[in-house]
Amino acid sequence: MRLNATSYIRLLLLTLAALALVAPTVTLAQDEFDDDFKPPVDLVVVMKANRVMYLYANGEMVEQFPIALGKNPIGTKRKRGDNRTPEGLYYLDWRNPDSIFHRSIHISYPNARDREEADARGVDPGDLIMIHGQPDYDDREREGDWTNGCIAVSNQAIDTIWDRVYDGTRIHIYP
Repeated sequence: MRLNATSYIRLLLLTLAALALVAPTVTLAQDEFDDDFKPPVDLVVVMKANRVMYLYANGEMVEQFPIALGKNPIGTKRKRGDNRTPEGLYYLDWRNPDSIFHRSIHISYPNARDREEADARGVDPGDLIMIHGQPDYDDREREGDWTNGCIAVSNQAIDTIWDRVYDGTRIHIYP
């Protein structure tokens, strides 16, 4: 069935009229939940020098947390055991709800560039770099830079990050 121009315009007007009747209902329903709605985070930014992590949703900073880094925080991770936190663009690609550090989310280090650079130097780049909470085996919250290269936050912060950040989210770690 082909529509002529008049029929097409009538169909379009009927569709717009139907949408106009439904739209206020949808808006009212959204307004009831706006106070509780938190959009998913689509970018995590870590500023190593400032010891802070920012969570962004739709280009807007929605959360920030103080962080601790590897015991040797200056410079990017270059090899296994150097106690440095990597710098660059990665992804949060899997999570461990049973971590000995409350909860943990894996950072996709090493990426292809990290592997190439480590191969050129003849070293193992290391792996298992995580964002995690505080140790379950210790009741006190650690101070200073104490990890083996991971990014540590409070247990309350990792719970928030866990709920707002999905696997596949980009993380950019700056010096």
